[in-house]
Amino acid sequence: MRLKRNGWLWKSCAKSLKGEGSGSIVSTSELGSTAIGREIAMRIDQIIKQRGFSFSARAMLVLAFFIMALVPDASSFAQEKVDLQWVLAVDASGSVTQRRFDLQNQGYAAAFRNPQVQRAILSGPHQSIAVTLFQWTGPRLHVQIMPWMVIRDSDSAEAVAKVIGASQRQIFGGGTSISGALDYGMTLFAQMPLIAERRVIDVSGDGANTSGRSILLAREDVVKQGVTINGLPILSVEPDLDDYYARFVIGGDGAFVIPAKSYEDFGGAIVKKLIAEIAGIDPSKSAQQFAQLSEDN
Repeated sequence: MRLKRNGWLWKSCAKSLKGEGSGSIVSTSELGSTAIGREIAMRIDQIIKQRGFSFSARAMLVLAFFIMALVPDASSFAQEKVDLQWVLAVDASGSVTQRRFDLQNQGYAAAFRNPQVQRAILSGPHQSIAVTLFQWTGPRLHVQIMPWMVIRDSDSAEAVAKVIGASQRQIFGGGTSISGALDYGMTLFAQMPLIAERRVIDVSGDGANTSGRSILLAREDVVKQGVTINGLPILSVEPDLDDYYARFVIGGDGAFVIPAKSYEDFGGAIVKKLIAEIAGIDPSKSAQQFAQLSEDN
């Protein structure tokens, strides 16, 4: 959740950091009449009066309380069960122009609004999945764009689609490190320690691994932790990239590749891929089952 979506929270944060106002660093009137506002103000006032913090320390304290208020405790999800815990890795490397990047974003957003994708989500025993999305380029260039969100119905699927659709590109260039994307993707699972039937990293991109550590070693480290790597190579730049992904990138139980011939074809390919991913089937080996799930696409 972004601060700008909470007017009273953003306003009081800005006032506190500028040192405006008198008396308490954050008053209940500034925070609003909500219960969370009163609780934050009370706790900040107590600590400041007891310990006499300097301005810089007070500013850090305010930020800490706001972050605590905005970010849910991961332990609250620890006992939640989902069919799939899913990390989406989106290529933002130098070969991806802004138009191409927008086509990727639009494709993902539209896919989560697709009735067949939503039906696939509800087809599992727990009828829910957890998903996060990040942009990647070089070995250490990654930005998590969407925090972990649980989809269990059409409303939560729409919420995910809106977050993705409204997101902006955060990184530009920096090489193409699929191995770095895999390494970073693994760190995100710890953010939401729920109980998942399957854990998957889904990599989309238009080039081979050209920087960072060995893609084979990165794949091995992911797979040995029980995580599956699936791929959606975009063949605009490298026409044989699907073969590269099949040989060097994907791995783990039921791993598969669904290529997009171009960025213009990305939207259709991602719908097919999401349906297969959520349902846990390999479309190349279960053609009839996949056709039933993806009919009318």
